[in-house]
Amino acid sequence: MDKAEHLRQRIVRRDYTVGVIGLGYVGLPLVLRFGEVGFKVLGFDLDLAKIKQLNDGGTYIDHIPAERVARLVNSGQFEATLDLDRLKEPDALIICVPTPLTPQREPDLQFVRTTADAIARTLRPGQLVCLESTTYPGTTEEILVPRFTAKGLRIGEDVFVAFSPEREDPGNRDFTTSTIPKVVGGVTPACLAIASTLYSEAVERIVPVSSARVAEAVKILENVYRAVNIALVNELKVAFDKMNIDVWEVIQAAKTKPFGFQAFYPGPGLGGHCIPIDPFYLTWKAREYGVTTRFIELAGQINSSMPLFVVQRLMEALNTRGKALNGSRILLLGMAYKKDADDARESPALEILDLLMEKQAIVDYSDPYFPRLPTGRRHAFDLESVSLTPQSLRKYDAAVVVTDHSAFPYQMIHEHSALIVDSRNALRSRGLGGDHVVGA
Repeated sequence: MDKAEHLRQRIVRRDYTVGVIGLGYVGLPLVLRFGEVGFKVLGFDLDLAKIKQLNDGGTYIDHIPAERVARLVNSGQFEATLDLDRLKEPDALIICVPTPLTPQREPDLQFVRTTADAIARTLRPGQLVCLESTTYPGTTEEILVPRFTAKGLRIGEDVFVAFSPEREDPGNRDFTTSTIPKVVGGVTPACLAIASTLYSEAVERIVPVSSARVAEAVKILENVYRAVNIALVNELKVAFDKMNIDVWEVIQAAKTKPFGFQAFYPGPGLGGHCIPIDPFYLTWKAREYGVTTRFIELAGQINSSMPLFVVQRLMEALNTRGKALNGSRILLLGMAYKKDADDARESPALEILDLLMEKQAIVDYSDPYFPRLPTGRRHAFDLESVSLTPQSLRKYDAAVVVTDHSAFPYQMIHEHSALIVDSRNALRSRGLGGDHVVGA
């Protein structure tokens, strides 16, 4: 029996430990899924507070119940640690670390590199290493493989290396880690076989592709597709606004076509860790091959301009009421990057808040998912969420809907706000209109 077949049999028998590096919105759901189907799981993170909370059976992600974590911890199936010397213990290491952009909008792979270095220090024969962090095509072979082969280990024979893009959608109740198809690409056929076997024990459908580079490109395509189409409707929103045409009504009518059209919706800008960032990984890598990705870069420029468009619409609406933005009291409704999620990474709300403060507005926010604003990569605000009451709403010159959380009392907001600038069509979609409701 060859080594690969021996490992596949161990996976099926659950005589196999899975390590997950990075216990955030991608890593923690993987921990839970592998643990719940019978694998022993060791989680790694550098945040001591997260480690303690998990080992106490708690959670820091709103849509993940603490009961699921506690069940695995109490059964001995899961332990969290910040001791990277223990990377030698798991049979598989799944990397779920951030891949942000530098201030110059170039890939920042410092977390991937430092993780690969840490793995290389303890790497042993038989281990599988799979990168899930979104990145440009070639990262797995250019960053992980050289560090592992430098120890004299042969890829596909001694150790196995693969890429499988994360497809998490925090807060989405229709699709979970187990039901979202899993694309897997290996550096060698044996790598693909081991990685596919592992993921198939936790995910309903595996989509094998010919290489790690193809798997990396799949994730980039998915996010570029969304970024470009969102940019299109954002640009149409601006154009139709000048023509006094409601872009939301246009989209609702267009989506009745049963073929050749998929609805995308405008908003105040892009947020999250994927769509605002990942396309720029491809544009950067394409330049290495002498290719200029003008379409993608234009989409990025359009989407990046939307927070300013919202602020301009607010200024115009205040101006028609004889007020300047300078000194006006503004309430931002929603700071998360998406509806009903406790995730503010790259949220356009943070950019809007920054712009309003630069223009000397007096700004507060309300968001049920953030009692206090978290410190972000580019923003740090010392603000606490405001409770929504008729009295509190009447204190503000304008409320701006940035994130359309289901928990917001829209009827009360409509009745007691002097002016509402709605970037999500949250009010009019509920039949709440009037002269004091302005689209943005």
